Amino acid sequence: MQFTAIDVETANADMASICQVGLAKFDGDRLVGEWSTLVDPEDYFDGFNTHIHGIQPHMVRGQPKLLEIAEKLREYLENTTSVSHTHFDRVSVMRAFSRYGLKPIATSWLDSARVARRTWKDLSSSGYGLSSVCERIGYRFRHHDALEDAKAAGYVLLAAIRASELDLVDWHHRARQPIDPSRIHRDGTSDGDLYGEIMVFTGALELPRREAADLAASVGCQVESNVTKETTILVVGDQDTARLAGHDKSTKHRKAEQLASEGYPICILREIDFRLLVGTALSSEEK
Repeated sequence: MQFTAIDVETANADMASICQVGLAKFDGDRLVGEWSTLVDPEDYFDGFNTHIHGIQPHMVRGQPKLLEIAEKLREYLENTTSVSHTHFDRVSVMRAFSRYGLKPIATSWLDSARVARRTWKDLSSSGYGLSSVCERIGYRFRHHDALEDAKAAGYVLLAAIRASELDLVDWHHRARQPIDPSRIHRDGTSDGDLYGEIMVFTGALELPRREAADLAASVGCQVESNVTKETTILVVGDQDTARLAGHDKSTKHRKAEQLASEGYPICILREIDFRLLVGTALSSEEK
């Protein structure tokens, strides 16, 4: 049984703006290889992201660009199982490769969050974030460092394999099933990849707001009108993101950043990344 876990950090709300990559290769139940690097995202750094991971613009000066490490990513990920905790890292890699016109990596993705939700039933609707699951399995790590997070995702999968007595092949199948596979009638949303997330939209969206809300609900999100301490994802309209490096952020955007600075786990996404994230989640359920 071999697989590689991956995690990335980004410079701003554009999920293609990768500024750090971590890779952890496992063989059986052993970590047999690891690699990490800072990356010059060729983009600006938003204070919100820097507050989360601590990576400053000066730290990536002289570091390789994504184009320069693409082959290293292929070396670790191609023709194997690639593990990430939720689809965010998967989408970031896809978006970054697309930005540079690179051929997508041929790999089989497995979401360790989906695995955790199906292994420990009390985590099925909430508490399946990487730090929470690692607390459950007794694994200590430094959150929001790409290599640390990648290794943590790998150990989450190994713990789930032991707890469930399902192997890697089994989990590729089980992760696509409903959380409760014995249930004949299901509403779909409760089994969505993003079930338990509370999403808010801000700014001018290309999609009609009602259609965007329907998409979010289709993968399990609860959609609300205003940012609160319960909000976990803020989607910013693409038409507004050109201004993110300045000071013209919406009230909702500023409030989300303030709450994040106080320790609340809020992720800020561009609309294009939201749409790709939803599409990725839906496709994983349809297979």
